[in-house]
Amino acid sequence: MKHLLTMQDLSKDEIMEILDLADQLKYERKHGISHRYLEGKSVGLIFQKSSTRTRVSFETGVYQLGGQALFLSSRDLQIGRGEPIQDTARVLSRYLDLLMIRTFDQKEVEDLARYGSVPVINGLTDYSHPCQVLADLMTIRERYATLEGVKMCYIGDGDNMANSLIVGGLLTGMDVSVATPKGYEPHVKVLEFAKAYPSFSLTTDPAKAIQDADVVITDTWASMGMEEEKEIRQKAFQGYTVDDALMSLAKPGAMVQHCLPAYRGQEITEKVFEDHADEIFEEAENRLHVQKAVMVLLMKEE
Repeated sequence: MKHLLTMQDLSKDEIMEILDLADQLKYERKHGISHRYLEGKSVGLIFQKSSTRTRVSFETGVYQLGGQALFLSSRDLQIGRGEPIQDTARVLSRYLDLLMIRTFDQKEVEDLARYGSVPVINGLTDYSHPCQVLADLMTIRERYATLEGVKMCYIGDGDNMANSLIVGGLLTGMDVSVATPKGYEPHVKVLEFAKAYPSFSLTTDPAKAIQDADVVITDTWASMGMEEEKEIRQKAFQGYTVDDALMSLAKPGAMVQHCLPAYRGQEITEKVFEDHADEIFEEAENRLHVQKAVMVLLMKEE
């Protein structure tokens, strides 16, 4: 593993290695055991999209690992004034040991990895959100002690979360069902990947997708940068709200995950969110632990 650009970059064994190390780091953190594996290392965090969880979890994670995190806003970097990403990659690679970027276009992440000489982590693009999905997988495994054979249902937009959940779930032996409105399906490359797995299904019917699910996952109907489509999307996604009626079709005791921020009354009701808040915020915490694991493994390779 030289970079983490998409979930497709990972094998099942690599995902499990990340999750196992994340479990270890979470245990060590909670019991005050020092794990300064990145002593003397510097990590650049490039943000072209605003963030709460990504920024705080990465900055805190680097600090807990003994390294130095540098927040690099696109407003402060020359890429904000038109410097090519390849030039930014070349120069930052001479200063830093690892780069994380949170941006819109997947190509920017790919170019950063192509032209730079240090590991690159995708903190989020419109296509992929691997760090979040690793945290989801960690949280699900904590609950069920395995991922093999667990049924994951995703209801909502076929966005970066859907793309990454499909790949991560199928690679780790989960049954994956997805419900999206017509015209809002996951990316064609992801659907091509999923064709090889009989444990995958795609439908426009949330009630069908959620049947006997162990885990129910949803996301905002209008991701960052889609604000102009908000009203159109709210109409298109009528019937896709995760509510008590839908949850009654899942397995008794099914868990709920949401990558946050959540818009109560749209993709999820206030009641369902609060009933499952402990699971959702455990998932949010686990961003810290899986990202620490990814950084340790990537810089260990170096």
